[in-house]
Amino acid sequence: MRLGVVTSGGDAPGMNAAIRSIVRCAIPRGAEVIGIRRGYAGLITNQTVPLTLRSVGSILQYGGTILYTSRCPEFQTQEGVEKGAEVLKSRKIDGLIVIGGEGSAKGALRLEDVSGVPCICIPATIDNDIYGTDETIGFDTAVNTAVNAIDKIRDTAVSHERVFVVEVMGRNRGFLALQVGLATGAAIILLPEIAFELKDVCRKIESFAERGKVTSIIVAAEGIGNTNEVVSCIERETEYEVRLSKLGYIQRGGSPTARSRLLADLFGAHAVELILSGERNKMVGIEGRTIIATDLQEAVSKMKPLDTGLYRLAEDLAV
Repeated sequence: MRLGVVTSGGDAPGMNAAIRSIVRCAIPRGAEVIGIRRGYAGLITNQTVPLTLRSVGSILQYGGTILYTSRCPEFQTQEGVEKGAEVLKSRKIDGLIVIGGEGSAKGALRLEDVSGVPCICIPATIDNDIYGTDETIGFDTAVNTAVNAIDKIRDTAVSHERVFVVEVMGRNRGFLALQVGLATGAAIILLPEIAFELKDVCRKIESFAERGKVTSIIVAAEGIGNTNEVVSCIERETEYEVRLSKLGYIQRGGSPTARSRLLADLFGAHAVELILSGERNKMVGIEGRTIIATDLQEAVSKMKPLDTGLYRLAEDLAV
């Protein structure tokens, strides 16, 4: 059996570990593994490279992806998907493992429908916004990167008795902001899923000051909108100096944590098991401590719920 492996969309720490797991689980079972470079754009243009047991050595500790990745608007068209299907046919690929986020999973669904080639998806995104898994590859690394940065920001916030608004990534969901805010003891966490009024944010800041709190860290998900407006409102309505720090792409890079590597190992191994046993249209995930497989259509069509219990805990701890 000849398997294809592609990393698509935004990179996430642990993608290399997943590639390594796939190759080292598939080849001893008699499968050949072909890497598709630069995501679906590389699939359309037939950019492939053989992957061997040795070629994936010493890569699990690196962020990013050795196969490279890209966004591919053309693959959202029927013509683009058909081009990809033709390449799978010409390269005699019997099954495809897609490592990426929600958009990559949707692309896999379209590709399997057109090509008939079985597809298995591995969720890898720092946003952790995919239904059917408690956690995605790269999420833990991004949380730790943001926590480390905010710990440093707090030092200067306290020294200058300022309010800091720290914007973290997450697209239109608040999973990353919630865990980062809770782990850093943020005074306020602003999430797309939970409505808020800026005047209430200002009142909270003032109430903290009345209780002797000399500084506050506000963690805001990028999905809430313009964080500059949050800064302007607080400066206008309170006596605090406010600074905005957007952590940006540092959250997507860096060496994956042990947790991200472990998930990559487990997800890669299970993806190989599924595809070699004839499964198709599945997404690997974790529920509690159990590695599971969810119907791919269900995974891309349902919205993953936010843990509001964590949000309430963060509010209780912010005094």
